[in-house]
Amino acid sequence: MDFHIKYITPDIKLSTYDDKLFKTETVFEFHMLVWFISGETKIIQADKSYLFKAGDIFLIPRNHLATIINYPKNGLPHKAVVMHLTKEKLKDFYSNIEIPEKNIHQEVKIHSFDKHPLLESCLASLIPYFDMKDSFPENIASLKITEAISILREIDKNIDSVLADFEEPGKIDLVNFMEKNYMFNMSLERFGYLTGRSLSTFNRDFRKIFLTTPQRWLTQKRLELAYYHLIEKNKKPSDVFMEVGFEDLSHFSFAFKKQYGFAPSLVK
Repeated sequence: MDFHIKYITPDIKLSTYDDKLFKTETVFEFHMLVWFISGETKIIQADKSYLFKAGDIFLIPRNHLATIINYPKNGLPHKAVVMHLTKEKLKDFYSNIEIPEKNIHQEVKIHSFDKHPLLESCLASLIPYFDMKDSFPENIASLKITEAISILREIDKNIDSVLADFEEPGKIDLVNFMEKNYMFNMSLERFGYLTGRSLSTFNRDFRKIFLTTPQRWLTQKRLELAYYHLIEKNKKPSDVFMEVGFEDLSHFSFAFKKQYGFAPSLVK
């Protein structure tokens, strides 16, 4: 795997990936503003999938589970400029801005800005700084992040509902959350955090509700979803295993055969 990241500040980076495919399941602790230079990315969330290509600009909100699959394309590497919109930066930005309470805590989703010229100009202006030998001046970095936030607010009047929401996850309904998000291959600690629980409380609540261990339940649900994709959607095992939460094809094939008595490659 050939993966390179250049930082001009801790919150602004250029990532380059040359291998065939890179997949991760993650929850970002800050909002990510991304501009694609080349390659493709598929982002899978509980209720929707997205495919982003060269030139696309999008915002991934914090504290939301997603499977991210990066691909080189047309002989070019997967390459993107990424800006972290941290809670600290956003609190500073919004410190003198009055936001009505009704505009906060709305539905959070990935926001696509469809190659918007103002955002593209802002992010493209960062490219020369990645080749600088001297450190990137912090005051310029701060201005660039402020510029990006200001443009987002100008082109999306509802973006404050995302950017100005500083609350952490509270204790939520475990059944509803797990039924929507079981396909994400996250640690149990992370599942606990996102449902407002410590690991021990998560395990205790889970056993009480589902009458089994989290790992057994997760494996069962992921195999059921894989079976559905293979039978009903006519997908190939190689196209399914990552989307349902398995790390590699051999582990998926072993678990699938153990559950159903035949290899996933034999599904017609």
